[in-house]
Amino acid sequence: MKKIELVDVGPRDGIQSQSTIVSTSDKIELISRLADSGVKRIEVASFVNPKRVPQMADVELLIERLPKIKETKYIGLVLNEKGLERALDTDLDEINCATVTTDTFCQRNQGKTSQEMMNSLGRMTTIAKKKNRFFGVTIAAAFGCPFEGEVDPTKVLEIAKNLIGLGVDEISIADTIGVAVPTQVTDLVYRLKSVIGEVPLRLHFHNTRNTGIGNVYAAAEAGVRIFDSSCGGLGGCPFAPGATGNVGTEDVLYLFERMGYQTSISMAKLIETSKWLGEVMGQEMPAMLNKAGSFP
Repeated sequence: MKKIELVDVGPRDGIQSQSTIVSTSDKIELISRLADSGVKRIEVASFVNPKRVPQMADVELLIERLPKIKETKYIGLVLNEKGLERALDTDLDEINCATVTTDTFCQRNQGKTSQEMMNSLGRMTTIAKKKNRFFGVTIAAAFGCPFEGEVDPTKVLEIAKNLIGLGVDEISIADTIGVAVPTQVTDLVYRLKSVIGEVPLRLHFHNTRNTGIGNVYAAAEAGVRIFDSSCGGLGGCPFAPGATGNVGTEDVLYLFERMGYQTSISMAKLIETSKWLGEVMGQEMPAMLNKAGSFP
């Protein structure tokens, strides 16, 4: 059977921009529920300044208390070398860093220009490889920037080529502010395939303008097999105005299961987790499957 891997980023990207502070115990419960649903890779936290992202103030404590679950890998996001140092002091399975296509957004997100961030990534990749740690990189705002507008695909390709040269373990392409449409996705994926070779390619979509699921479909048809999603469709970037929710894990799961893909994830358990998360957050989750239910 055709296989798709879903990486649930809800415990990090889903929660980080929410005004309601989620307790460490509730985060652990969410991560445990996702693992029990069959999600094999979960982005659990980011190593950022808690003054800028209060939701991530408990990252070390959270990771220390996470249950060890066979075949489940925990991912931590870092934005700079200090964050990498903190992440390396934990037993996370994977570390992921981010860079941004535009200088304005990169400055707001990480305090560096895009080129300065690439220089930093060179040092970070070397450190991670010496420690024998998995190190992936996300290219954020790959389809559009909230400050500089349209992003030329050649800029994404240039960054991807540089990352391949550094020897990163995985490249993720993120539509951080949810502006992409399927034709753009197809075009960029085919261009990237000629650049990245055997390095795994992961796609990250937001449903800000209701094109997220269409973009997931387009990427899958172009051959992508790893996708980020967020339980309940919760999400957003605190440094990108209007960047609302990620594509919902249950919605993406429904799409792929009905298309004949194998994921190993239980839809019933995922919907149950989404509804539980809505109670924790005190709001209805934006994803559709927790409202409509699965079919048949």
